[in-house]
Amino acid sequence: MTDDVRLRRGRGALGFSFFVQGVAFALLVTRIPAIQDRYGISDGLLPAFLAAVPILAGASSVATEHLVKRVAPSVVLRWAQPLVLLSLLGVGAGGQMWHVAVALGAFGLSVGALDASMNMLGVSLQRAYGRSIMLGFHAAYSLGGILGASAAWVGAHWELNLFVSYLPAVVVLLPLAFLGSRRYVDGPAGQGEGDGKGLGPGGFKLLLPLCLVMACAYIGDSTVANWSAKYLQDVLGSSEQMATVPYNVYMVTTLVGRAVGDLGVRRFGAATVVRAGTLVAAGGFAVVAAAPGAWVGMLGFTLLGIGLCVIVPQTFAAAGRLFPGASDTAVARLNIFNYVGFLIGSPLVGAVGDAWSYRGAMLLPMALVLVTLLQARSFGSEGARYGVRHERRAGDRAVDVGRGGNEV
Repeated sequence: MTDDVRLRRGRGALGFSFFVQGVAFALLVTRIPAIQDRYGISDGLLPAFLAAVPILAGASSVATEHLVKRVAPSVVLRWAQPLVLLSLLGVGAGGQMWHVAVALGAFGLSVGALDASMNMLGVSLQRAYGRSIMLGFHAAYSLGGILGASAAWVGAHWELNLFVSYLPAVVVLLPLAFLGSRRYVDGPAGQGEGDGKGLGPGGFKLLLPLCLVMACAYIGDSTVANWSAKYLQDVLGSSEQMATVPYNVYMVTTLVGRAVGDLGVRRFGAATVVRAGTLVAAGGFAVVAAAPGAWVGMLGFTLLGIGLCVIVPQTFAAAGRLFPGASDTAVARLNIFNYVGFLIGSPLVGAVGDAWSYRGAMLLPMALVLVTLLQARSFGSEGARYGVRHERRAGDRAVDVGRGGNEV
């Protein structure tokens, strides 16, 4: 098998892994009310259950940083993805509160390892390709999220039992993901070890600007996920049906933006694309905050999808470029701030909305997203663009693609 074929197969397999994760996560978060009803979780206790998932995922991401020094990221991903799907099924299969606590705990631990290892492989594959492909992987995640949310809607519409609602996705996706995992392509051996020194002296300080960008991006994302429906209905006076539309629009525009975003990075460079996305996202929050009615609010959420979608994939890619000899370590640590933003975003907006106004609360994630402009230099310039000169040398780099992901 030639190296080019091996890379293409590895890219396709990893893209499918992102897709599966998008389906699984959407199936979980969109059925939270049903989970609450099934297990009799009170409104006061629900935030503790929900917070436990990203906290455990962050701890698992830290553990994965050390685990990949002993085994390849492909091995971690190969086993973490089935665990995510099985723990999702466990959420729907239980009957007592401790059952769902164990299942959600397993979901959090496995999803942290999965997110970290998926992005490690994406960063190393992008380096092997010699051009921007990270946005494409995250586009696959967005597509999975749309299909997962649609499947959850069907389950809710037909009033299906949670287990019955989750079972088809798990039965179909689990064996396909496991078979596809045989085609994962790891980076060169030792890439994530940094000669045993991690990020090196002062390395985490260099990574901090990207950590800040990651947290702010997820604060913006969690604001849309958790508050768009309430905002449209309670503040802008939309119908209950229309209030369900903004998040779907956001996910669709996220998919479209990521599908074409790699072309923009190759042409203009990562820093330029991230600056543009930041300004569009900030403009989206401003439109939402000032919207006189529901339709203008919908326009704002559409802009948010177009703007925010490029930031997270390019942040992972920038971390890989910043620490080429320890990219696995950098990605694992950066991934923690995904969960930090998720934990902070929704409660922060809710607290400001209750204390002041929800229109004013939308200005808070807008200001935090604009922090990315101050850190745009961290995304690099010429080295982040790739383009013709880099693509001509892609064949030379593609030869050294390291381990093929077939270890067990």
